[in-house]
Amino acid sequence: MNARKTNAEAYLRMYRQMVRIRVFEDNANQLYLSAKMPGLTHMYSGQEAVAVGICEVLTRDDKITSTHRGHGHCVAKGAEFKEMFCELLGRAEGYCGGKGGSMHIADQSNGNLGANAIVGGSMGIATGAALSAKRLGRKDVTVCFFGDGATAQGLLYEVMNMAALWKLPVIYACENNGYSEYTKTAEIAAGSLPARAEAFGIEAFKVDGQDVLAVNKLAERLVARCRKGEGPFFIQLDTYRYHGHHVGDINREYYRSKDEEALWKTERDPIVNFGRWLAAEGLATPEELASIDAEVGAEAGAAVAYALAAPFPDASQVGRHVFTDMIVA
Repeated sequence: MNARKTNAEAYLRMYRQMVRIRVFEDNANQLYLSAKMPGLTHMYSGQEAVAVGICEVLTRDDKITSTHRGHGHCVAKGAEFKEMFCELLGRAEGYCGGKGGSMHIADQSNGNLGANAIVGGSMGIATGAALSAKRLGRKDVTVCFFGDGATAQGLLYEVMNMAALWKLPVIYACENNGYSEYTKTAEIAAGSLPARAEAFGIEAFKVDGQDVLAVNKLAERLVARCRKGEGPFFIQLDTYRYHGHHVGDINREYYRSKDEEALWKTERDPIVNFGRWLAAEGLATPEELASIDAEVGAEAGAAVAYALAAPFPDASQVGRHVFTDMIVA
């Protein structure tokens, strides 16, 4: 039997997961624009193939760390819409009790150690998780997601040096979406990003971040090698964010053109192109894909309605997870 046919279920799950990320972001954006969601948020739309291609290879016990643009990673690692929307809206049933919000959302039950509002802030956390797995004799792998702009942070080079010396099971996944906030990456990052990892003796790779199958194939190989003690690894995943740096970044013409945005959306969309491939390979009909889209849309709509009606945390919870009575001798 054709291997593609036998993998149809896995492929359709990847399609659904990418749609779930896109639909979640569309709803989160509307919640912000309608003044129902406090604080800022950073949309992941356009980069879905990165999170899904990698996270589909991971087990529930494997760990990830995320960025300020972290909703996609959270969904891809197994999070539920209700708890995610509750968190974004500051409700008690959110993953962090409504106190983390968009840029600090975490789901430790699925191995997501959390998003981080500090650029590159999760790099030490990811490397520490990988060190813990190795010291405890577990086969867990950690994936550290970060953007191209975070390669300017000195912490990255400190942890890569440590990971290389101790052969830690960690994958540094650099999502190169072409811009560091409002500046083209080419204008702030000299030389090759993978070469920076190679300087520490770390094997580095580049992959098309809009091709979920290419991302998934590479991730499958590197995760398996990590489990054998052959890590760490570095991946540059070339991708694109459809929205501005954050939800308030609406007039973007001063740093990128509408023609550029339109090109990526019409010719390089990871969901549309993957859907076309599934149909061309006879793995799903356009009607079946449309049905998945509709199911996810309905799920998100119900989750938003639930979260909007959910209670806020009680005032007594304000100090929870902040202070402790424990005295360290």
